[in-house]
Amino acid sequence: MIYLVRTPFWIKKLFNNLIWDQPAGQKIIYLTFDDGPDPLITPFVLEELNKYNAKATFFCIGKNVESHPELYARIMSAGHSVGNHTYDHLDGWKTRRSVYLANASKAEELIRSNLFRPPYGHIKNSQIRGLLKRSNPLQVVMWTVLSGDFDASISPEKCSQNVIRNTGDGSIVVFHDSKKAEGRMRYALPVVLKHFSDRGFSFQKLTVK
Repeated sequence: MIYLVRTPFWIKKLFNNLIWDQPAGQKIIYLTFDDGPDPLITPFVLEELNKYNAKATFFCIGKNVESHPELYARIMSAGHSVGNHTYDHLDGWKTRRSVYLANASKAEELIRSNLFRPPYGHIKNSQIRGLLKRSNPLQVVMWTVLSGDFDASISPEKCSQNVIRNTGDGSIVVFHDSKKAEGRMRYALPVVLKHFSDRGFSFQKLTVK
């Protein structure tokens, strides 16, 4: 599996209409969790975050919210923010613009947020324009650092080191509250929370306007 753990500067510059990180200067990290909510995994994430008074952003799949509304409500009541991850995890590179935008709108009926993250990070320019030019624009949030928790070829220790070695002030970090990522995420998240908390960092949710 080929992917970049840390997003290079040139990619951020080339796609500067997407959100890759947040301003530095206050020792803040932005943890994000994709693909939930999941009744077996999301509660673990919420409990770990609570131990450090950490806030995060959950990019939810619409059909999962539909299946687990009580878990979605728990995310919100804990003070975290949410984002749209399409209704059923569509790959933008393989989907027509009209279908993709309709799918995002379907998810929006369940996920009230102006934040959007494309599944797999796959999105076409025409789809980006469609999301940004709506009467209620969806801001496309990408990432600074991928933990790699979705990658079955890496160890849980490697997953945690991917984050620790590449994350800094203002970084947006991707984890997943999904079955595929569970083993690596369950190990790495507590390690990451402790490492950065011990160094004076706080964890905040994304609130992009």
